[in-house]
Amino acid sequence: MNSENISRWIRAGLWALPVSALVTAWATLEPQPDQERDPDAWARFVSSDSYHLSHLLGSTTGTILAIFGVFALGCRLANSRVGGLALAAMVTAVAGTALLLVPAVISTFATPAIGRAYLAGHQDVMLLEFPGSMTVAFLLGILLALLGNVLLGIAVWRSRALPRWAGALWAAGAVVFYVLGVVLGLATTGSSLPTQAAGALLMAVGGGWIAWYGSRQTPLAPDRTAARTV
Repeated sequence: MNSENISRWIRAGLWALPVSALVTAWATLEPQPDQERDPDAWARFVSSDSYHLSHLLGSTTGTILAIFGVFALGCRLANSRVGGLALAAMVTAVAGTALLLVPAVISTFATPAIGRAYLAGHQDVMLLEFPGSMTVAFLLGILLALLGNVLLGIAVWRSRALPRWAGALWAAGAVVFYVLGVVLGLATTGSSLPTQAAGALLMAVGGGWIAWYGSRQTPLAPDRTAARTV
């Protein structure tokens, strides 16, 4: 594969960043009912076709697109003045995002089956407990995804090869999404908060800005913007 083909793949991957953030924002717009306080409403919600579709496209497909996009961004910055930081951030973010595929797959395929079983009269299914290792993987995934994406935002800011404020929006969006959205939601309502969608939208704006600017340049060419501030 020649350098031009590689450049096309990198540009396509950069556009996966805003797309993944947008579908993730869409998937988190409607919070699910509290499983303990209202199990009937929860079971009806998670067994609906709309829930399955939103998680199939938002949680699972969005996560896969995010991995593609992060790889592309790391490659885009590999030859810049922050190549080492960008590649380390890329590996960290991809590792965390890959770990988050585990709960994404469970919520997409296993949770609807649990809801349908409960509505069919098998109420003991609500006592189902997943191994503690899944919780560890989930929390580790959040930590690595947060750290990696914040570092990617810092790398964009310092690179002088992409717009600084696009990196700031990306890093800020990651903090809002993971800390004020996912973590705070689990600690309070047990469901998604509006801050998740807000954080994802910030990342979509930052990612779109990065993709638009990065698509105008040749990713594999020597960094000609390192001597000036974007």
